[in-house]
Amino acid sequence: MGSHFITGFPGFVATHLINELFNQKVTNEVIAVVKPDTLACAKVIVQKIEQRFEQCQIILFEGDITLPNLDLAEADVQLIAPKISVLWHLAAEHNLMMKREKAWKVNVHGTANVNDFTGKLPNLERYMYFSTAFIAGKRQGEILEMELIRPPAFYNYLEESKFEAELLVDDLKLELPVTIIRPTMIYGHSQTGSTERFDGIYFLMNVIDYLKDKRFFPQIGSKDTDLHVVALDYVVNASIALCLNNQAEGETVHLADRQPYKVLVVYQKLVHLMTKRKTFSKLPLGIAKVLLEQSNIRTALHVPPQMVDYLDYAASFDTKDSHRLLEQAKIEGVDLFDILPNLVDFYENNKHLSSYHVKI
Repeated sequence: MGSHFITGFPGFVATHLINELFNQKVTNEVIAVVKPDTLACAKVIVQKIEQRFEQCQIILFEGDITLPNLDLAEADVQLIAPKISVLWHLAAEHNLMMKREKAWKVNVHGTANVNDFTGKLPNLERYMYFSTAFIAGKRQGEILEMELIRPPAFYNYLEESKFEAELLVDDLKLELPVTIIRPTMIYGHSQTGSTERFDGIYFLMNVIDYLKDKRFFPQIGSKDTDLHVVALDYVVNASIALCLNNQAEGETVHLADRQPYKVLVVYQKLVHLMTKRKTFSKLPLGIAKVLLEQSNIRTALHVPPQMVDYLDYAASFDTKDSHRLLEQAKIEGVDLFDILPNLVDFYENNKHLSSYHVKI
């Protein structure tokens, strides 16, 4: 049983991943590289996890994926490299409003450095890379999993930088046992509703919370296109199953809710859950985006204008390969409408905490 090396800790997905790796007895040792400004938080989370799994340990190394060798001392690399059997690269910047320089520094150059680091791991059995389904950018129609086609344009630098990063990882498939994971927008844990950041579907909740005392409730979102979201626990459990499946070597898979709902239907359901009210006249998305371009409006709503692009998204994501690879693992997906109350409850209990809200 080799060690698993993880970037992106103490982020929410990485934290849940570590818990499940220990819970499923996939490994009993995780090595995590953490940024200096998150080290104190990481130590607190490590203590909680190790108390729960007494026979397991998490070893922290202060580092930075944007620097060569991940800013790890060569002596430390020599010590840990032979132990690592699986590398999970989750670290990324996800803010839809980030500037190109930051997106490239972390998502592209950081991934290039992680790729170089894999060359120092003599016993690597799998490289698990987290991309995003939205590298499809402004492509339209059905997007296949093994396609890596540059779109005519991107909606934001997050999409573009993750596309460029995936190109770098995809090139390693001839040399290393790589699996690329492309989740859609990840929401919280389906059972507890817990999350780390109020983004994605939570941006809709921010809008509803702001409008709840207003006289009129406009309809927002397309009635013709799906809202592309997926549960945190499904992403983590499916990713672990793919890591353990030799047939997933060299594969790229979409992870998405198996029964997507139309954007407007989800919005109306959220309005009912949060306010018991009904929506009326439709707010055109073009006008919504113009309004959110005003700093005072987007700050009040806690919603970036780039989110509007995902409320009438022209592409859909094929999942035949992921279903085939996960069939034997019997990973159960969830119905978004069944667990929306859990997400709403967590949001309502924590919306007053600024730490959950994305900086706009």
